[in-house]
Amino acid sequence: MSTKRLNASKVNSIRRTCVIFPGALGDFICFLPALQALAHTVAVDLFARSEFAEIAPKGVIVGAIERPEITRLFRPESIADNELQKFFDTYDAVYSWFASRDENFVLRLLALTDGGARVFPFRAASNQAHQTDHYLGCLNAPAGTPREPVIQLRAEAVAWADSFWSQHALRRRPVMVIAPGSGAREKNWPSEFFLAVIHWWKEAIDGMVLLLSGPVEQDRGGIEPLQSSCIVAGDLNLSRVAALLARSDLYLGNDSGVSHLCAALGVRTAVVFGPSDPVQWAPRGRRVTVLRRGIECSPCHELIMKRCPHRACLSELHPAQIIATLEELPEVVTLTRQKAGITV
Repeated sequence: MSTKRLNASKVNSIRRTCVIFPGALGDFICFLPALQALAHTVAVDLFARSEFAEIAPKGVIVGAIERPEITRLFRPESIADNELQKFFDTYDAVYSWFASRDENFVLRLLALTDGGARVFPFRAASNQAHQTDHYLGCLNAPAGTPREPVIQLRAEAVAWADSFWSQHALRRRPVMVIAPGSGAREKNWPSEFFLAVIHWWKEAIDGMVLLLSGPVEQDRGGIEPLQSSCIVAGDLNLSRVAALLARSDLYLGNDSGVSHLCAALGVRTAVVFGPSDPVQWAPRGRRVTVLRRGIECSPCHELIMKRCPHRACLSELHPAQIIATLEELPEVVTLTRQKAGITV
């Protein structure tokens, strides 16, 4: 639901903007170009997941979406809430992708902003539109607006990653990072398939493998064989994850937020897609390779995905097929020649 624009006097004097954005890491990375477009001209207070402060653009202050000034919008009495009114009066513009289908939430937000808030659907109406383009379209971004996310590494995180590389003797070895989890188990490539790729990387490239182990990897279970074959990096904040990814030679993961993060860093990113649609969700970046097995029922709706009895889009996407594609990547070709002693 879109609301009317701010009046001309406010538009010409914008000083600080409020942005309310729900969603997980992958959603946020898709949203970054729109957020960067806003932050280019105004200071932005972003209410989203607190951990996004680790990778937010300059000029953006991140606050928790659970803070009272946001959650109180769901209460009927919020329209007459003087403290809430003062909070929104500090902003010259308000953009929200949160609770657009909750009529009461929208009406209260409009009342508190004198009808000036702009409220958009969180998801694109058509799955033929990439999420990044949907968010930019909500802002009527000009055609020349950058459509790839940009992430600036933090100096502290870079220093920490340097130390991690030294500690694990990775400086002279090709490093592949894998992230075998995702926000939905149904999108996960089988762990034994990841293991086959790990063995290939070690034998063919003489490389090391770094396993990112976060909550989604721990929740999926069955990754113990992967842990015993890899260097494990777990329980890291996003800035440190980004710094590790930025140092790697190759990344392999599922359709997940970490895959979007890696692509945004310009690292060679190989992403396994099964039931989800790469047209809408493929990570944006200069060095992204989508790996998928085209079958008639893929991509599919989330409800169908969760009931699928065979998961053939992933279970029949065999490691040999993935390895054959990875072997043709320019970065891997170079590493293979180096191992063979061929001057590059």
